[in-house]
Amino acid sequence: MKTFIYMLRHCDSLKTGNEKDRGLTEKGVTDAQRLIKILQEENINTVISSPYTRSVLTVQPLAEHIGQNVVIIENLKERVFSPGKKRLSDNELQCLLEKSFEEPDFSLKGGESNNECQRRGIDALKSILHTFKGQKIVVGTHGAVMTLMMGYFDNSYGLDFLLSTSKPDIYRMEFNELELIDVTKIWK
Repeated sequence: MKTFIYMLRHCDSLKTGNEKDRGLTEKGVTDAQRLIKILQEENINTVISSPYTRSVLTVQPLAEHIGQNVVIIENLKERVFSPGKKRLSDNELQCLLEKSFEEPDFSLKGGESNNECQRRGIDALKSILHTFKGQKIVVGTHGAVMTLMMGYFDNSYGLDFLLSTSKPDIYRMEFNELELIDVTKIWK
């Protein structure tokens, strides 16, 4: 029985505020509405999200459109890059990402490594695949954790892939049980 995961990186978000509570930009709000048009043809059964506001706001319009509530899963949150709630600058984040993909166990004090983030993300994804077997599930999440989950199944999903993604971005992952069969980019 095939299960389809629609890995959805959140829409464009505000650069100010803390990591957990940042909302969407105007473009992000508009793109969240565009997602409905793209995903309504996919016959989505379930909508799941990271607890972070930008991810929830990205998938909420779709969930409402199909008459579902968003299921929140804590382990789909973005990788914890540093302690505290402050957003890292783009330059700080770029350097940290490069080092983290070279050394998967590297983390800043109080943060988590790529390996730690991947483990919690994969635990969540395996649980989703088991619980919603045979369904089509949108998983609203974030760039780094999305890349690490996808990279667990296919190591071609690494730093270059992460840097090539957009906000939003959608990848349809086809699974047979826990085996990844195919990945198709569907955001244009």
